[in-house]
Amino acid sequence: MCPSEAPHPSPTSPSTTLTREVDRRRTFAIISHPDAGKTTLTEKLLLYGGAIHLAGSVKARRATRQVTSDWMALERERGISVTSSVMQFDYAGFRINLLDTPGHQDFSEDTYRTLVAADSAVMLLDNRKGVEERTRQLFQVCRRRRIPIITFVNKCDRAGEDPLRLIQDVEDDLGVACHPLTWPIFHDGAFVGVYHRQRSEALLFARRDDHGASRPTTTRLPLDSNRLIALLGPAAHSHLRDEIELLDAAGHPFDAAAIAAGQQSPVYYGSALTNFGVEPFLEDFLRFAPPPQPRESAHGPVSPLTPDLSGFVFKIQANMDPKHRDRVAFVRICSGHYTPGSDVTIARTGKKIRLAPPQQFLARERTHGAEAWPGDVVGILDRGLLRIGDTLAVDPQITYHDIPRFPPEHFARVHPADPLRRKHLDNGLRELSEEGAAQVFYADSDIGPTPIVGAVGRLQFDVMVFRLEQEYGAPCRLEPLPHSNPRWVTGPAEAIDRAAAHRNRLRIYVTHGQPLLVFEDAWAARWAEENETDLNFAPTPY
Repeated sequence: MCPSEAPHPSPTSPSTTLTREVDRRRTFAIISHPDAGKTTLTEKLLLYGGAIHLAGSVKARRATRQVTSDWMALERERGISVTSSVMQFDYAGFRINLLDTPGHQDFSEDTYRTLVAADSAVMLLDNRKGVEERTRQLFQVCRRRRIPIITFVNKCDRAGEDPLRLIQDVEDDLGVACHPLTWPIFHDGAFVGVYHRQRSEALLFARRDDHGASRPTTTRLPLDSNRLIALLGPAAHSHLRDEIELLDAAGHPFDAAAIAAGQQSPVYYGSALTNFGVEPFLEDFLRFAPPPQPRESAHGPVSPLTPDLSGFVFKIQANMDPKHRDRVAFVRICSGHYTPGSDVTIARTGKKIRLAPPQQFLARERTHGAEAWPGDVVGILDRGLLRIGDTLAVDPQITYHDIPRFPPEHFARVHPADPLRRKHLDNGLRELSEEGAAQVFYADSDIGPTPIVGAVGRLQFDVMVFRLEQEYGAPCRLEPLPHSNPRWVTGPAEAIDRAAAHRNRLRIYVTHGQPLLVFEDAWAARWAEENETDLNFAPTPY
């Protein structure tokens, strides 16, 4: 279905309305290595979707606006994404839920949770570097979920790897067939446009002087037109023609079924910075990205066309509006129709809650919606009842699979800068732990329980300290600990006491008292597992 053929509203039965609304939803995440241009591409998709009128810059110049998705003060200060964002907008009759994820590996857990809420993914590559380690890791997560992956080769306005070699490297590295649907056009070494293979036309772009803040002017020409030959020159045109013929003869044939199964990836070339190649990518993406699919639950797959409302919490964010100290649960709707006043059950606790109007997002900006449908990501104001991974459903029997938490790899002891602000510190640590920004433990000491924080990556510590001071008025410093390799332990209390007595171990515990041993190295952890036979050790608490 082409974008112009997207379904249009009409008065119909509830079941037909549900089918129509599901069909026009597209929910996807963008995955990439840091600095591949992910946040810039997100901004340009918002520009083309009409959600913003001028695109911002990650490292904003004076008199230019900053990007929409990086809304935290720390993100704008450092020019990196440290938390996932949700952007919702309409384009050509489709409702798009765009999930922007942190690229840095220190925020792997937030990225993984966001990918669980997506139905497809855009894999963004730097044309100079191809597949990098972070991209490789996230690609494998998407492949395990068998979701379609569309590739966008970015930064073609800069000198990079030969496009044919880059495609071969992607196939060899990731084991996925690639089918380029657009191909870069160069003139005198400059990137000037793309050739769309299915449309059999060249799209030439005119650069503007606004640093990519608005759409470029596009000229569309057949491959063999005299005007195209004159614009490119005979040599550049002949080279382009030879490459297209080579792709047609030796490349993988287009296979829609393989794309839907995540076995083939359509490839697009462009420059998010200048907007070259972004619009044809977005238009085609809506054809290849699937609408919401059935979700696995404890009782089997749940169809998005199931009339009863259900969804799951994949993210919690505190203080999106610092003036009101709010707490928002991000919910992916999986089935049914979200309407204010509906009663749903929290599967984990059995408690019923009545739904308020759903909050819709454009990063930090929120509006109250009248309804939501499968595929939508909405916000629910939460007073501490919800946790990441919670299922919300009209049918209390529905429970979606848990979203696992990553075991922390780094630990640090927290020292408050002002002991009189200890309650503020404890409150901030609790809320940051509940939203998944940190994992908080405690160790016994002479002055009472001492907070210890655990993180997947060290950069999370910087974010944590910044937010504790800025959002909770609780400045603190962190003392790094030499321990890692966490093991949750169960068994007789005297055996746990004996195991914790070794010098290379530290016993800490979570707030509900479950003990955890952390070790100075992996060897010490293995030794304990082999010799403390009265205890059971687990790398995660689940």
